[in-house]
Amino acid sequence: MIIISGFHSIEERLRASTAEERSGITLYYAKSGPRVKKIIAQAGQLGVRCIQSSDAQLDSMASSLPESLRAHRGILLTAEKKESAKGSVSSISIEEIFAAVRKKESALILMADSITDPHNIGAIVRSADQFGVDAVIVPQRHSAGDSEIIAKISAGATAWVPLIEVPNLVRTAEQCKKEGFWVYGADASGEPIGKLSFPQKILLILGSEGSGIARLLKNCCDSLIAIPTRGKLDSLNVSVAAGILLYEIRRSLGV
Repeated sequence: MIIISGFHSIEERLRASTAEERSGITLYYAKSGPRVKKIIAQAGQLGVRCIQSSDAQLDSMASSLPESLRAHRGILLTAEKKESAKGSVSSISIEEIFAAVRKKESALILMADSITDPHNIGAIVRSADQFGVDAVIVPQRHSAGDSEIIAKISAGATAWVPLIEVPNLVRTAEQCKKEGFWVYGADASGEPIGKLSFPQKILLILGSEGSGIARLLKNCCDSLIAIPTRGKLDSLNVSVAAGILLYEIRRSLGV
């Protein structure tokens, strides 16, 4: 069971829910301020069960969440956690993503390697939503509380951008190549992104700010790309870099 806090995250989870999923969603509320009333009305229109509770009960429910998510502000949403056979945090598998993008002229997938902070992943997913990314791929090693943190930091974008866990990033990158994707890795030694033209199907790989992309995964890349900077520090925050790279790719493609 997933517990979601935060107005944006709850609203987007409701908006993105299917009729089948709504039977497994429950909205709990204690306060009845304007924003909470709006969310209750939204849930009611969708046929989602709403239960009036107390602050103490919500505090108890939120106690299992990471500390940064426990400030529920009088409302929480619970949803059944639907996992694919491969253990994905999304109900969509990587094979389903491939099937969907085969029908498209262009596609953009983002892969996060060695980025362990769920706050960074959440910020990356939010940028991914804004720049039309088809899926974000992460390694299968997130802790139980990470899904809630990622949903909160992404401001609900995880309801719209599939976050796919895979057991082996190198194998998945090779699968992407077989599906017609060109693979680009973000690396300080790469070509300045503003000088490049991009193909219609792209897998963009981001590594951690410290160690970067793992060697075997870097070997999968068709090209390494970089953001020209003038600062004194070694690198940008990875979520900031993601937003810049995605913008430049979309600008280059004119879409």
